[in-house]
Amino acid sequence: MSAAAPTANAGAAAPAKKGKKKLIIMLVVVLLLVVIGGAAALLLMKKKAAAADDGDDAPVAAHAEHGAKPDLKHPPTFLPLDPFVVNLSDKEADRYAQVGITIEVEDAKFAEQMKAFMPAIRNGILMILSHKTSRELLERAGKEQLADEILRDASRTMGIEVEDPEVDDAKPAATDKAKGEDDEDKPKPKKKKKRKAVEPNPIKHVHFSNFIVQ
Repeated sequence: MSAAAPTANAGAAAPAKKGKKKLIIMLVVVLLLVVIGGAAALLLMKKKAAAADDGDDAPVAAHAEHGAKPDLKHPPTFLPLDPFVVNLSDKEADRYAQVGITIEVEDAKFAEQMKAFMPAIRNGILMILSHKTSRELLERAGKEQLADEILRDASRTMGIEVEDPEVDDAKPAATDKAKGEDDEDKPKPKKKKKRKAVEPNPIKHVHFSNFIVQ
């Protein structure tokens, strides 16, 4: 009976040692996972920081290629006008245009000031449109010229001094000379006057939101 007791104790000690080994192995595995996870997180943070640095430089390069960087802190204000429907000056047939116009201005304060002058501004736009032909308005150059004329007329209605586009007076003289007409009988073209500086125009652009010619 006394010889059996040591055998039983030895058998109990063996599982205890195996249990400790398993515990140690599990602890080692957990530590490895923590270390690997920490290293991965650190690497990911470095990649994000590098990407953020690259992102700060990327918009500057893009804007340098496509023009001046817009001032996002002070964006312009857009003032949409009610659509215009007007008969055109075509003589061959009755044609009309339906045009949607949005005026881009410097800030909201000036947009509110324009609203007080809106009846006069709309009248000027209607007068400009009614003198256009469908052929003029169907061409891109005609639309661009219309936008310029609307901008100048709206500016003058607001009391803002703007300049008319330059007209080259030398071309008619050259044409007359080519026809053989005497230069002495023709008045000499006037010299172009130096343009005086004008105040900055808070009306920036005229945009078309709708343009139908029928």
